[in-house]
Amino acid sequence: MSATTVEIRPDLKIQLDHLAVESHRDERDLANEAVSLYLVQQRRISARIQEGLAQAQRGEFVSDEEMEVFFARYSEPQA
Repeated sequence: MSATTVEIRPDLKIQLDHLAVESHRDERDLANEAVSLYLVQQRRISARIQEGLAQAQRGEFVSDEEMEVFFARYSEPQA
């Protein structure tokens, strides 16, 4: 495995140190896991954006009525 140096903000380093102690895990393992999860999340977001752009290019849009229903459903206060 190749090594790469990354500068971590002091506040994040403190949190990483505490989590390593609390979880009895190595800081490197935690950092690698965090980067891995971040990359998975960013790939998913990018894929969804690309799919949305492709749909728009194909002219696939929702109707105004569908949008009104969507916003009405999600803007109502939860009981």
